[in-house]
Order: sequence, then structure tokens, then C-alpha cells
Amino acid sequence: MHKNLFKAIILTFSILMFTTWISSAQELSSPNGRLKTYFSVDKSGQPIYRLTYDNKYVVKDSKLGFILLNDRIGNLTDGFNIINTETSSFDETWSPVWGEEDTYRNKYNELLVNLKQLGTGREMAIRFRLFDDGLGFRYEFPSQKNLTYFTIKEEVTEFAMTGNHTAFWLPGDYDTEEYDVTESRISEIRSLYNKERTYNASQHGMDKIGVQTPLQLKTDDGLYINIHEAALIDFPAINLEIDDNNFIFRTHLTPDATGAKGHVQTAFNTPWRTIIVSDDARDILSSKLVYNLNEPCAIKDVSWIKPMKYMGVWWEMITGKTHWSYTDDFFSVQIGKSDYKNAKPHGRHGANTKNVMRYIDFASKNGIKGMLVEGWNIGWEDWFGHQKDYVFDFVTPYPDFDLPRIRDYAKSKGVKMIMHHETSGSIRNYERHLDKAFSFMKTNGYDAVKTGYVGNIIPYGEYHYGQWLVNHYMYVVKKAAEYKIMVNAHEAVHMTGLSRTYPNLLSQESAKGQEFQTSGNKLNHLTLLPFTRLIGGPMDYTPGIVMFDLKKLNPNNHNMVQTTICNQLGSYLTMYTPLQMAADLPEHYEAEPRAFEFIKDVPVMWSESKYLEAEPGRYISVARREKGKRNWYIGNVSGVNRVSAIKLDFLEPGVKYEAKIWQDGKDAKVGSNPYDYTVSVRKVSSKTILKLNAVEGGGWAVSIKPIL
Repeated sequence: MHKNLFKAIILTFSILMFTTWISSAQELSSPNGRLKTYFSVDKSGQPIYRLTYDNKYVVKDSKLGFILLNDRIGNLTDGFNIINTETSSFDETWSPVWGEEDTYRNKYNELLVNLKQLGTGREMAIRFRLFDDGLGFRYEFPSQKNLTYFTIKEEVTEFAMTGNHTAFWLPGDYDTEEYDVTESRISEIRSLYNKERTYNASQHGMDKIGVQTPLQLKTDDGLYINIHEAALIDFPAINLEIDDNNFIFRTHLTPDATGAKGHVQTAFNTPWRTIIVSDDARDILSSKLVYNLNEPCAIKDVSWIKPMKYMGVWWEMITGKTHWSYTDDFFSVQIGKSDYKNAKPHGRHGANTKNVMRYIDFASKNGIKGMLVEGWNIGWEDWFGHQKDYVFDFVTPYPDFDLPRIRDYAKSKGVKMIMHHETSGSIRNYERHLDKAFSFMKTNGYDAVKTGYVGNIIPYGEYHYGQWLVNHYMYVVKKAAEYKIMVNAHEAVHMTGLSRTYPNLLSQESAKGQEFQTSGNKLNHLTLLPFTRLIGGPMDYTPGIVMFDLKKLNPNNHNMVQTTICNQLGSYLTMYTPLQMAADLPEHYEAEPRAFEFIKDVPVMWSESKYLEAEPGRYISVARREKGKRNWYIGNVSGVNRVSAIKLDFLEPGVKYEAKIWQDGKDAKVGSNPYDYTVSVRKVSSKTILKLNAVEGGGWAVSIKPIL
């Protein structure tokens, strides 16, 4: 045998032996050792991972990779060899600009697996970060000649469950999370799917049976699992398809108008896929894994980012007492054809100068720092459902909204005005006006904006959760930061922890909020939102309603708000956001001063938070200490009739406190008797156990202050 040929055979054999060895499972443990993830490639070169908790499977062997669209060379699903692996550990404590704690711990062990595809030479890496509370992993594509641009047909990432778990799920959708959360077995989702959807699947995007993330699961032996994503940047949002025979969830990316599911240029990192795991439901709610997988704050000067409580000319419009539009005379006010000088007002426009100043007076008197006004600007006569490219200009007020006078009056009263920008789904129009609109805001002293994306998206065929819109939302947040403007986005994509990087993104809606309490949210709705929507970041739920019979606002509105007084109060603690609303009308608060006392007193900034009890769909109780102070506030929302026994052992030992307690009365009942509640005061200490009553759909709230 030729000497060089013999050397080549030996070298080839050595490479094969090394590849076989390194392709065996790579193991990574969490810092506390309870979680372990394993990575390997199978015989076909398919990347595989699995996850265990206390040596029991959480996720069985699950595939990784991507199917490419119209790619002649092949998919990124098989044919891979492990080139090398790197392991590392990381531990830091960081301080958020705002949050549930003064500091967050970011501690993990990491495994980076570098892969090369035989035959194509394409390179792909998968980075795993294992925390004590869960796993995050993402795909990384280095800059390379063999893979510069590619279009994704589908991501094949799997989450293979170990059994027919209980799932708390939202129907899959490309445009909205405005659904009730349904509780069922995984195997039951398919049969319940169409019953739970508000929209026809083929018309509203999701053409396969699927669920949205965050997805909360519970195993029969009491393990809680939450699946979501983190750092969603320049990529479509995920849903999860269901293989209900094998209990496997598969990633389903939101398509664009052409059907493509992501356009990538290397170098590129995907968002993180996240799995939070614990045998205690409270750990799911307190987890900061999604935030920790985002980059540190990108804004150098954050002094202008100021959380606040706010009121708004909004609820009266939701209930139909007043309207967003100035006139019903659409034909005389079409933009570009005429103006509003000769238009006949209908007399029910809520955003008029006198009404807004009335709200400002009330907010100022009660220490509420922000004031939102919707319907202040021209265009509301014909804003929805027609897919018009040009609707709003975001700078022109209606004739009865004296913007300079309101601006100056609010300033004199110590109240900051919040601008409202409804886009009607016309993204092109908003982006063409954005600099002008933000400049107008700063000129007039507006430091915060509520954006809205109601309706089908323009450009036509794009979805709220597609790559194009994900990029738009980030563009708005970054542009707002340039102008030192805070953002509260409605009808946007689910949150994925990006508020760590851009803390001017104070809050989002992106789920069924308070307005749906008027038309039949499930009574346990608020016990589920923290396990689903809030996993990725704060929600502008808009609590604080204290008058529930809507006929008193609008004779044609026969709905009752499906809640109790104390459920509204408790939600100020359980529905965390640094931008918190007191959503009802001034006269309703004046008529319900006992409840309003808590609403105006409860802070929005916290130094520490403790989840005291939690069970998805049943109850949540949380205690929070006011930022930089010794005052504590506790809140509960309940989906069942229940008495909580709350230990106050988080209080300072040896210190005497006074507790003021708001709780559902014995005869309280959503719908028929929602105003039955009691208010009491008692002395407490760290040794006290409070027994507090909540009814189905109700709750309780407590303020605890040291006796000086």
C-alpha cells in the first residue's frame, strides 16, 4: 500500500472515531444541579436535545433545525457533525431601571455546540444556557460563504412532553392574543380548538392546530413547565403546532405576506427558545429567565424613564358614554378634501378640553402623575376596517381639543400628558410620520406614548406577529428612545423580555385586557395572565374599575363588569407593570372612596417581591415592598372561593406594623353582588398569619406600614 494512502486511511479513521466520540451526548447541568440538558446528533446528523429535572424527563429527545424555502442545497435539519463544544459559567447581579426587585440574579452554565453540515460545509451553532429555573437555547449562524442569505420555510424545534399534561393555552394566531386561556389536557386541545377561537383559522392566519406562547403546562406529578421565547428581534414570533398523539409541540413561525417564515442574513442569532421548570408554581411567576436572556440596557441615560400611575379619557369611550370621533359627518371631513371647521359635532366626543381638564384636576388632587387622552386627533370618523393607508397624521387635534391650553394646564397641576397614537394597522403611514409625531410630542411636553395597532396590517397581507412587524415595533421603541419617549404598545406582539435592553418599553397590552371584563372574560382570567402573557413582560391591563353596571354610563350598554371591587384592587399587585392605570371615571372614584384609597396609594415601583401562593387558574397572592421604603402591599386574585392563610414572615422581625385590609365580603358574587367587601385595620408583625376571603372572580388587598 502506498505510504501516503495508508496515512490518509489512518487519518480518516481517526476523524471518524473522533466524530463518533464527540457526537455522543453533551451534558450541561444547572448551577444547583437539578436541571440537566443533553445534546447529540443522531445517525442522520439531526441535532437532538433533551431536558431533565431531578433526573426525570421534562422534555424527551426533541429535534432541532430549520427547513429552508426553495433551497437547492438542502435543509438545516440533518447531516451535521459536532466540530467542537465550549462550556462556560456566568454569574452577575444587575439592577433594572424598573422592576419587581432592586436587583436580579443572572447565573447560568452554558454549552456552545458548533456544527458543520457534511456535503454543504454550512455551519450552525446552538447555544444552551441552563439556569436554576430553566433552559434557554438559540441558533447562531456565523458569517460564511456557504450560507449568506436564506429564507425559512419552517423551524423544526420540538418540545416533546413526557405525557398528556394539563395545558393552559391560547389558540394559535398570527395577529392577536385576545382570547381566554383554556385549561385542558394536551390531547383535548384539537377538539376544543375551534370552539375557543374567535376567528376563522383560515382567515386569521393559523391554518394548523396550534397554541400560542407563553404556554403553561402542569404534569400529573406536580411539575410546572412554561414554554416561550426571549429576545425576539428581526425574526417571526412563534406559535406551537401540536402532535397530540405523541404530546409533542413543534415551533410554528408566523409567515409574511409571501408565506416565508423569516429572511436571514448571516451572521445572525435567532431568538432564544425558553423552558421554565419548577415543582412550585410560584417559581414560574418569579422567574427572570426571559429577561436574563436579553442584552443589558442599551440606553446610556435612563434618568428620563419614569414609571407612573395614570388616568385616562378611555373607559368612558370603551363603555359608549362618549366617542373617540368628533363628528359623524364623515363625508365632510375626509382628510385631503376638507377640514373640521364646518363639520357638525355630534356632542359625544370625550376628548374635549373641559372634560380633559376635569380629569387633570382629579388626578392632580390625588397624586396621580399621568393623563392619557384617546380620540384627541383627527381621523376617528373613518379609521377602522377599510385598510386605508393614510388615516391619522398624529399631530392635528380636533377643534374641541385645545392642545396648548391642556398642555399648560396639566403642567401647572403637576400632571404629565400621555400621547395616544392609533395606527389603524397602517404601519407605513406611522413610520412616515414618526419623526414628526415624536418631535411634536416633545415640543408639547409629552414624554410617553400609547401606540395602537387595531385592524389588518398595511402593507397588505402582513401579520402582527410576523418578521416585518416585529422589526417595526423595535424601530418605534428605538426611535422613541432617541426622543426620550416611553412606550406602551397595544395590539403588539407578545413580550419577550426586551424591556431589559430598552426599558423605555414600559408596558404592552397584547392580551385580553380590562375592556373584555365587560363581555365575559372567564372569572379566573387574572389568575392565568401572569402564567401566560406576563412571562415576557408587563401588561397594561388597565385595572381600577369600581362601578360595574355599565347602563349607568350608557343606557344601551347592558353589560356588567365581571369582577369584584377587591379583585380590581388585588390586580394592582398581581398584574405587574411600571405603568399602572386607574381606569375608571373621577365621579366613580368619588362615589367609592374606600376602594379608591388603595388605588391611589399603591405604588408602581418595588424593591422586592414575594410570591406567597400560586396555582394557575385558581389563585395568586403576591407581596411587594415599596421602592426604597418599608411599606408592603399584598394582593390576591382568585378563580375559586377560598380563604388564604398568609404568613407575614417577610416583615422585619420585632417591628410593629399597621395593616389595612380590603377583602371580599361573605356574600360577594361577581355579577349579582360585586360591591360586597369589608375594610378593616389591625396591628400585625412578622409572626402574624392573616386569613383573607376571596370569592370566585374576586380577591383581596392589604397595605402594611410600620408604626412609627
